[in-house]
Amino acid sequence: MTALFAVEETILRFGGEVGTAPDSGGPAAAGAGADTLVIAVILALLTTVPLALAPIHLASSAVLITLASAFSLTPFHALTLAGVAAQAAVLCQLAWSGSRLLAYAPLPVFVGCAVATVGGDSLWERGIAVALVALAPAAVALGAVGRGRTTTRAHSAAAQAVADTLHEHAARGERARIARELHDVVAHHISMISVQAETARLTTQGLPAEGAKRLLAIGDTARAALTEMRRLLGVLREDAGTGGGRKPQPALDQLMELVDDARDAAGAATRLIVRGRVVQLDPGVGLTAYRIVQEALTNARRHAPGAAVDVELRYTASDLHLRIRDNGPGPGTAAPGRDRPGAAERDSRGVAVARAPETGHGLVGMRERAAMVGGELTTGAAPGGGFVVNVRLPVPAPGESA
Repeated sequence: MTALFAVEETILRFGGEVGTAPDSGGPAAAGAGADTLVIAVILALLTTVPLALAPIHLASSAVLITLASAFSLTPFHALTLAGVAAQAAVLCQLAWSGSRLLAYAPLPVFVGCAVATVGGDSLWERGIAVALVALAPAAVALGAVGRGRTTTRAHSAAAQAVADTLHEHAARGERARIARELHDVVAHHISMISVQAETARLTTQGLPAEGAKRLLAIGDTARAALTEMRRLLGVLREDAGTGGGRKPQPALDQLMELVDDARDAAGAATRLIVRGRVVQLDPGVGLTAYRIVQEALTNARRHAPGAAVDVELRYTASDLHLRIRDNGPGPGTAAPGRDRPGAAERDSRGVAVARAPETGHGLVGMRERAAMVGGELTTGAAPGGGFVVNVRLPVPAPGESA
């Protein structure tokens, strides 16, 4: 299409010279006009057709178009607007592809050719020269800017992919650690099933043989499940590179002791506030609440030393709400690497979380713990200053197993 426009423009400009009247030179002048038209058409094609080769051989296409444009401008004065557009397009592509040196090389040549046309009589030729000198650098700059933006987006995408990978790796590590802790809770329930089944089989008088057989099967199944859980725990410990040390898992009834320890370690005011009617929680939920409070207090001591901290537990009919707030500087003035967020987001489970440089356990662990028991966790700047962690954990309804 560009070549067609170039040929049409050339014919309009030089076609009149072919039909020169006899009194102005006769056949010789007509022949000269025809030769000029043929040369102008060839140059018009050479300044536009190679653009079609740019996707395959960009450098060769650029060299052909540039040489044809230079010859068209001086000495033949046959450069077309379509040729100028093709030249600008190929220079833009060169800069976009990263060949800046090759893209800038023709610019001095174009300036020289434009200067050579200054003394010409044709206003059109001078206008074409000025358009070429103006558009060529602009096209190179546009291509360079486009390449820079593309490179920046690629780097940002790569950095985001790495960050997502590290985040997922940390999350998996936290899930393994949480599973190891919950093992003791689940193992206790399975052990109780086995013990109660065996006790019922041995102490129930007049128990039919079929009933005794089924109770024995229940006990055997529970023991087999406990064995498999211990094997799984061994795999998790090997993956995490931890030893086999075991100790009882804490619960919310030890929260006052945790708050006292935090107060002694930080040397700052730390309060425990309990609202609502206290109810018995599932062991897994209690462990989750304890660990989240523990991690939040550790973060407050690390990132807001000396700040007062309030730990609030609010029981409702269906939920336990935790709120851990300090009066420190808050996330907006956090130091580099601080495990505190800037803005809330939500993960794949719909749990509200905050994006931050998460190292170690930190927010990753709190988020995974809340999600594992069906809860929600939000973090961010507290009203009036400081940092706050809000958690909602489910409370078993009356009649459910606790």
